[in-house]
Amino acid sequence: MSANEHADVVVVGLGPGGEYVAGTLAEAGLDVVGIEAELVGGECPYWACVPSKMMIRAGNLLAEAGRVPALAGTAVVSPDWTRVAGRIRDEATDDWNDQVAADRFAAKGGRLVRGTGRLAGRRRVTVGDRTFEARRGVVLATGTRPRIPPVPGLEGTPYWTNRDAMGAKELPASMVVLGGGAIGVELAQVFARFKCAVTVIEGQDRLLSQEEPESGELAAQVLRADGVTVLTGARARQVSHDGTAFTVRLEGDEQLLSSERLLVATGRQADLTPLAVDSVGLDPTVGTVPTDGQMRAGEGLWAIGDITGRGAFTHVSMYQAEVAVRDILGHPGPDADYRALPRVTFTDPEIGAVGLTERQARERGLRVRTSVVTIASSTRGWIHGPGNEGFIKLVEDADRGVLIGATSAGPAGGEVLYGLNVAVHAEVSVDRLQHMIYTYPTFHRTIEAALGALR
Repeated sequence: MSANEHADVVVVGLGPGGEYVAGTLAEAGLDVVGIEAELVGGECPYWACVPSKMMIRAGNLLAEAGRVPALAGTAVVSPDWTRVAGRIRDEATDDWNDQVAADRFAAKGGRLVRGTGRLAGRRRVTVGDRTFEARRGVVLATGTRPRIPPVPGLEGTPYWTNRDAMGAKELPASMVVLGGGAIGVELAQVFARFKCAVTVIEGQDRLLSQEEPESGELAAQVLRADGVTVLTGARARQVSHDGTAFTVRLEGDEQLLSSERLLVATGRQADLTPLAVDSVGLDPTVGTVPTDGQMRAGEGLWAIGDITGRGAFTHVSMYQAEVAVRDILGHPGPDADYRALPRVTFTDPEIGAVGLTERQARERGLRVRTSVVTIASSTRGWIHGPGNEGFIKLVEDADRGVLIGATSAGPAGGEVLYGLNVAVHAEVSVDRLQHMIYTYPTFHRTIEAALGALR
């Protein structure tokens, strides 16, 4: 039996956050082992954030070309998916090859081990027949995988997840999307703009059910304008595939939907059982790893990213990675603070949000004031014309006089969100925000009107 191998820190999972932790600690002079079962860099650069935004950029260009006749003349556009697929393959993913990322980690002094990491007690990780002992500790950053609903008949069919959609060389003629969250609505709009007939099935009574009702209504409106069939309050009862096409039977009626492809976009979940977290006293059945403010999950154990349950976003993982790195290096710093957690659904228009929704605030027993002002009512929105759908919604803690949540939906919703993010994070008083100078004519000037409309 070979002797155990040693390192200062072992990082299990090299997605965006894990790669950052491992690389930064290696650059700081620590002996770091990074363990990755798939591609260094994780879901975001290969199957999620980056390739999906390339798709969205292409779809938005087609939509903008369609708006030319109303504002500037004539335009004729012929969608070509091969351009999009080629850019994803060649520019974003290097044909799903992570050698550049692996070399980058090695150049920082890290040791890459390919395989599935498994805890074997405190500060111990096994990979195959190798065991690593970490002098300072272990960082868990293994992310999540698609949640596949237990719909009868679905298992064993060639359904798609986001990974299959990102790698599609050709678009199907038709597609049913199970799930109306961010992934489902983004891909539904893109595929529809490239002339795929899309139907979205969402079990809740609206799309984007975790966000404000106005956000779900807007998402449904713009998807329908792009030709997407949106079915809310609907669930798949049974799925079948005959070798050529899918058939989806809905609950509660005899409606049948037929499509060439079926995309499952019903959320993501962590699977802690393969990590053997029970070997360090954690419950593998709860689905998340609890951490304190410094991302500690136990003695000599840290966890970051999706598995902490703080939001399946790259920016959350990177933020937590910074906190964990400081703690591992012994540098003082504030605890992780999630009160101003931002997120953006990159539809056209973009739907950005930060902090609490109105419902979440009221459920916490807060006395709130809210307002909703449309982008089209602003000067910039009026100038913009076609494609100016959107709104600003503010949620104020009326007792403290500060914003605790906001939604910025519009042509630049994700960018306009930045100012609202600062306001929520820094707890800037509403009175002070009302006496700020807002640039004219901009989309963000709508915030000033929304502040004045708080009731």
